[in-house]
Amino acid sequence: MGRVRKVPARPLVITVLVAVAVGGGFGLYWFQPWKLWQDKTVEEALPPLAETSAPPAAASSPTSTTLTGPQTLASGELISHEHATSGTVKLVRLADGSRIVRLENLDTSNGPDLRVWLTDAPVKEGEAGWHVFDDGQYVSLGKLKGNKGSQNYALPEDIDLIRYTSVSIWCDRFDVSFGAAELARV
Repeated sequence: MGRVRKVPARPLVITVLVAVAVGGGFGLYWFQPWKLWQDKTVEEALPPLAETSAPPAAASSPTSTTLTGPQTLASGELISHEHATSGTVKLVRLADGSRIVRLENLDTSNGPDLRVWLTDAPVKEGEAGWHVFDDGQYVSLGKLKGNKGSQNYALPEDIDLIRYTSVSIWCDRFDVSFGAAELARV
């Protein structure tokens, strides 16, 4: 009778364990589930008022100055999409003429690779709004600084604000909107 030779299972077990470890590590990196329990609050003030010389006719003395402040050009309330999201979005012209998108009282979930997008897409409720923002024109204003608080995002000088009608808190990793606001001109 011939001897039955048993093939050692150890290389197969090691291969499976390595594959599980690599897959688990990739999954943790991709989904970053710990961010669901981590909040980052950012509280930025609007830039300070600027002093300008008063026009001669309005001046009460040769050294009169007036204070000019930020001017809201458009605003809207954030609605929830993929994650519960609330707060106010404002397009603001600062005293120096530059413009920003301001998020006030933002409250959303943390997540991997969140961005602030100025878009031309309509804001739709619920699941209908998840994927509309990457179908049209958008300008990424950078990474979301924090998932809670009030924050400022500079707008490029050459951007035509008439073309853009909404702001989205966009997850670039999964191509989905966490929340968005339709902008109404003031």
